[in-house]
Amino acid sequence: MPQTVAIGLLGTTLDRGEGPSRWNQWRPTVSLCQHEDLLIARLELLCDKRSRALAQNVAEDIHTVSPETEVRLHNVPFRDPWDFENVYAALHNFARSYTFDTESEDYLVHVTTGTHVAQICLFLLTESRHIPGQLIQSAPPHRRHHNSPGRYAIIDLNLSRYDRIAQRFADEKRQASDFLKAGIQTRNRAFNRMIDQIEHVAIHATAPILITGPTGVGKSSLARRIHDLKRSRQNLAGRFVEINCATLRGDTAMSALFGHKRGAFTGANTDRTGLLREADRGVLFLDEVGELGIDEQAMLLRAIEEKRFLPIGSDKDVASDFQLICGTNRDLGDAVRQNRFRDDLLARINLWTFTMPSLRDRREDIAPNIEYELAQITATTGRMFRFNKEALTAFTAFAESPDAHWRGNFRDLNAAIARMATMAPSGRITRDVVEDEIRRLKQGWSMLECETENGVTTALLDTLLSDESAGIDDFDRVQLAHVVNVCATSRSLSDAGRRLFAASRQRRKTANDADRLRKYLAKFNLTWQKIQEQAS
Repeated sequence: MPQTVAIGLLGTTLDRGEGPSRWNQWRPTVSLCQHEDLLIARLELLCDKRSRALAQNVAEDIHTVSPETEVRLHNVPFRDPWDFENVYAALHNFARSYTFDTESEDYLVHVTTGTHVAQICLFLLTESRHIPGQLIQSAPPHRRHHNSPGRYAIIDLNLSRYDRIAQRFADEKRQASDFLKAGIQTRNRAFNRMIDQIEHVAIHATAPILITGPTGVGKSSLARRIHDLKRSRQNLAGRFVEINCATLRGDTAMSALFGHKRGAFTGANTDRTGLLREADRGVLFLDEVGELGIDEQAMLLRAIEEKRFLPIGSDKDVASDFQLICGTNRDLGDAVRQNRFRDDLLARINLWTFTMPSLRDRREDIAPNIEYELAQITATTGRMFRFNKEALTAFTAFAESPDAHWRGNFRDLNAAIARMATMAPSGRITRDVVEDEIRRLKQGWSMLECETENGVTTALLDTLLSDESAGIDDFDRVQLAHVVNVCATSRSLSDAGRRLFAASRQRRKTANDADRLRKYLAKFNLTWQKIQEQAS
């Protein structure tokens, strides 16, 4: 049978006793070895050099009351017993150097003596299994039993043995996951597993989080809920700051993110704080982070690593400690290969990456999301909306079928529910309303598919060329449509040129991609300015 070994700190106040009266006092370390139902075979008594004499007196008294208990004194140097780092380091060194024999010995860690800091450190070392034992807490006797050694309680940190406590943790975790899902009882196993992982990371980590997925899957909503969850757990105190990087263009991008000083450039009439500074102690959500320019990416990398950055026009940097969450519908790895995204920035924000599945990949979750969207509209308008049974069956069957493309994901679903609610003045959505909405959805998706030729969206090109498009060969049309789309999503003509001529420019000694692109557009009576105006 394993023998019991106790590990504890010398109580420099409570363990002190002088003269014969000391036997009438409750001294926690001595009393720990006096219990008839708890045989301590060995006591590892921790103390510093200044209390060595007291420790030897305590050891002698323990030998008197419990001759079978061996007492070993260990010098643990505490420079300041109230300094957490110093105390933890000293106790951690003891735990690492001590040889534990868990097969033949059971260990009890006495947490009654020592400063509160030391008691906390012993708890942490026991919880982390640096000390493979259980906690023991002792207490003085009741007044009517003043001659007894007092009381003790053994605390096992293995929560699996305490069903009610473990259930509380499980319930709390489930509530957090439900919160991240907006209370929607989703059925997709992969999605639910991902949300559980996000819940754990959100609570236990502060590293950047990257959320990928197609447009409309709810990246922004999830980022906001991560912020709210962290704030509810007191993991942060600041606000949620969101910016769509696709809207940042030219000089305003730097100013919006990092702020500027008055007079830094034309039009800078006042100081500007910048979004990174506004997110201090909170969450900064950069949606469509793949659209950031290279210069902004470089400054963002420094801000992530050092928590400091330089506002435009300032010679003094500022600090901002924010949690970064990024969202994108692009393949950032491909963007790195095209020299459009920094590989070191991707490595920094790619520590925790979660991919949100499209609605088409979560068809089993469509039904609960229909209920959720309807409840949201009811809450917003203050009016009750309901499907009748036949209408709900018809819409759900269509929504879950292959005929439903859900190109806009949850944005499409939200818009469909909102339209049907609008067309139900009595608050009851009927089969006729559902059938009209199904036709509307199919027509909209069909139009979008017609706008795509060989994977290239031509809607913007058609708007730009109008009647002139009839005179363009299909071969040129597909190429021109791609060029126009790249221009519409680029920050400048030079940026678009670099993207379009990325391969050939590596083989040229000199490159003027902007001029090359300008001449190409001129062949079709198009300009960079015209494309930007039409795309905005």
